[in-house]
Amino acid sequence: MVEQASDELMEGADTEDIAFLVVGDPLGATTHTDLILRAVEKGLQYRVIHNASIMNAVGCCGLQLYSYGETVSIVFWEKDWKPESFYDKILVNRERGMHTLCLLDIKMKEQTIENLMKGRPIYEPPRFLSASQACKQLLEIVQQRDKDKTTDSDLTPDTVCVAVARVGASDQKISVATLEEMCDVDMGSPLHSLVIPGNMHPLEGQMLTLFAVSGRVRQLLEEIEKR
Repeated sequence: MVEQASDELMEGADTEDIAFLVVGDPLGATTHTDLILRAVEKGLQYRVIHNASIMNAVGCCGLQLYSYGETVSIVFWEKDWKPESFYDKILVNRERGMHTLCLLDIKMKEQTIENLMKGRPIYEPPRFLSASQACKQLLEIVQQRDKDKTTDSDLTPDTVCVAVARVGASDQKISVATLEEMCDVDMGSPLHSLVIPGNMHPLEGQMLTLFAVSGRVRQLLEEIEKR
C-alpha cells in the first residue's frame, strides 16, 4: 500500500498534519525512508517519532545487542523457490563470533496467479512464518550441505537457537532449544523472530538457560559457560 500510494499519503500535507503509523521503528524499512525523501522533494516538513522495534527489543532474550552481526530475513519456501542466501550470512556472522537476528517472513495481501492475471482484487489469508518452520528450513539446508560437502560450517542440528514471540506483549514467549528441537517448539501466535547465537559471554549463557526447553540444551549452555 505504501509503495503504491505514497503520493496519496501526502495529499493535503501542506495545509494539515498527516500521521503515518507503522509497526516497529519508522526508519527500519527503506520504504519509509523513501517517504522522507519524497516529503523533502515536495517541500513538506516532517517529524519522526521513534518506536520500539524487534531490532532492540530482542535484548529480552539475554544476548547483548552490541554482539549482533548483520540481520537476515528468512522467507517462506515455495515448491520451486528455496533461497538460501540468509544461511550464508548466518555463517559469516558466526565466523565473526556474532549473533544473528533472523526476521521471519510475513505475507500480506497475497494473490493467486489466476486472480493476479485476471485483475481480481481477491487476496489470500495473511501468513506468518513461525520459528519452528524457519528452523525446519535451516535444518534442511544444514543437512543438504553436509551431504553435498559444499560448506564448511559449524551450524549443526545441535546448534543453540533462540525463538521469541510477541515481544513486548503480556504473553511474550522466549524459548531456547537446539536447532533440531526448535523445529517442534510451538511458539503460539505471531509475530515470531529467531536468533542464532555466536560466541557467548557466560552471563548470556546463564540468561538463555532461563528459557531452555530441554535438558539437552541446558547441557550445551553449561558447556559454553565453561569455555
